[in-house]
Amino acid sequence: MTQISNARIALLVVAFASAVAVTSAFQAPSPRPQAVWYKGNLHTHTLNSDGDSTPDDVVRWYRERGYQFVLLTDHNYLTSVTGLNALHGADDKFLVLKGEEVTDRFGDKPIHVNGLEVERFVPPPGGRSVVDMVQRMVDAIRDARGVPSINHPNFGWAISPDELGQIQRTRLFEVFNGHPKVNNLGGGGVAGLEDTWDRILSSGKLLYGIAVDDAHYFKRPEDPAAPRPGKGWVYVRAPRLDPRAIVEALDRGEFYASTGVELRSLESTASGLSVAVREQPSSKYRIQFIGRQGRVLREATTPSASYTFTGDEGYVRAKIIESNGALAWVQPVPAGPSAPR
Repeated sequence: MTQISNARIALLVVAFASAVAVTSAFQAPSPRPQAVWYKGNLHTHTLNSDGDSTPDDVVRWYRERGYQFVLLTDHNYLTSVTGLNALHGADDKFLVLKGEEVTDRFGDKPIHVNGLEVERFVPPPGGRSVVDMVQRMVDAIRDARGVPSINHPNFGWAISPDELGQIQRTRLFEVFNGHPKVNNLGGGGVAGLEDTWDRILSSGKLLYGIAVDDAHYFKRPEDPAAPRPGKGWVYVRAPRLDPRAIVEALDRGEFYASTGVELRSLESTASGLSVAVREQPSSKYRIQFIGRQGRVLREATTPSASYTFTGDEGYVRAKIIESNGALAWVQPVPAGPSAPR
């Protein structure tokens, strides 16, 4: 009887040890690293195309002014960034990403699409129409494992809102470009880029808006007619300062665009959207929550505000307007059965 009891006890001990081992082996995965906001510019030129400065000087300009990353996007030229990262990113606090502005013309219309973090040079693929040319560029950038961004649609009045809305396989376009000749605000019956954005979102297509400086001239800081640096950028929420982490977050819309407004917090849930501004001395702010057809759903004159979804907005995005003209754009959040996809 004692031998049987001892054997049973031994079996129970083994079973318990096995259960502990199995439980340990199948523990819940560790939580994902907490995301961090990184400031960066997605559209910049050097001497490798039509800029006035070397890649080293360009990268240095952004690093010295508090950016965490920059993309070099010369026209039809892919700049190697290995040496630049060895020099400027050795402390893991700054990152240079590969980029190319794929550039062509359809008739008299300049067609430019940025390839963010492409693995290889993307030659202009041509096209039979504006839409076909843009789509071929987007597809070629995706094939090179890059993230496409449609540049300055109103530059040369090249890409109409209807044409932009037909492009597939891309989520990004420039709602603000700091070049002085790109017609961000529209005119002469052509929609401004923010109106274009709302028109496309209201049609059911999900699109995210970035801000860039499109800098060409770093040696003419006082020339108002020069495309200078520091006019537009993005804050990207990513788990780490890594090329793929940055561009994948952009592709998911995990960022906001800015020309000078920084947010203290940004929260999007299934029930609503909340923003809070990092206030600057002597500045005042308006926060607008915008839905289908660009309708302002709520406007607050405080530095923080929230909007609760009703379910029939289609989408809700936020715009922050600073009293001296600086802006920020929070990406659209789908809301309701008619939400853009």
